[in-house]
This record gives sequence, structure tokens and C-alpha cells, in this order.
Amino acid sequence: MGNSDFDRRLFLGGVGGAVLCNGPAFGLTPIDPCPTDRVTISGGFGTAAFNVDIAADEQTRARGLMHVPAMSLSRGMLFIYQRPQIMSFWMRNTLIELDMLFLDGFGVIQHIHHRAKPLDETAISGGDQLLTGVLEINGGLAQRLGIRRGDVLRHPAFISQSEPWACGK
Repeated sequence: MGNSDFDRRLFLGGVGGAVLCNGPAFGLTPIDPCPTDRVTISGGFGTAAFNVDIAADEQTRARGLMHVPAMSLSRGMLFIYQRPQIMSFWMRNTLIELDMLFLDGFGVIQHIHHRAKPLDETAISGGDQLLTGVLEINGGLAQRLGIRRGDVLRHPAFISQSEPWACGK
């Protein structure tokens, strides 16, 4: 029964050992270390972060930002494709001016189409390179922030070309 210091240390040591050996306690909800609703872009200008909606299936990619009357400066839409491909977009039923940042499989910006015109159905090409994603942000914002070709977008959908990515960096 004792209440000695030795008994308390033995008990606390056992509890600590059980936690260290068995991992996290039951009932804890794991926190996703890489949120999918946020991207960062790094380059010579510094770093910019955007909260994004993801368009990763046929239906959401086809709808995109159609009929959206306004979008805050910190938001965007990230289009993700499973296989690298040549990409072309248009602005059908899109009510706001957009910058389109075309991305390779590493998240490197390969082409920027500045200020796509609302409601214009002219094809907007990402070039003749195979790409896996496009980030759409408010028109004129890429130039205002200094985002350029070669800058890198970080998101779990893209693998790092030079270093493992620790989320939030």
C-alpha cells in the first residue's frame, strides 16, 4: 500500500514507459501534418500562402470556378491530375479574372497565364510540356506578388525535386 517516493517513481516510470513503447494513447485524433487545403509558393519574391479548393476529379475540374462572383485574395483553386499531360483551360462561365499557374509533377511553375478574361472561351495553353496541376488565383495577383516561372508550389500532391518537404515550410 505504501505512499513512498519510491512507489510513485516506479508507477510514473511504468506509465511513461508504456506511453513510449506503445505510441500515442487511445482516443487521440491524429492531426494531418500536411493539410490539403493550403498551398505555399516560394521564390525570389519570398513566400505566399493560399487556402485552396481542390479539383481532383472530372466533375470538380469541369466546374472549376464557374459562376463564382468573387474570391478573396488568399484563396484559389488547385487542379490536380493523376498523370502528366498537356493542359489547356478556358474561362467559360467564369465571372472573375484569373491568373493560371501551370505546374509540373514537382510543383515547379512552368508557365503563368496572367489575367485570363472572364467568360472567354479561347483556349489557354500551359505550353507543350507535360504538367500535373494548375493553380488559379485572382487575376493580376501573381505579378503583384512577384510570382514567376520556376517558383515552387508546395502541396502534398507534388513531390519535391530537391528535398523532402516538411509541411509548413
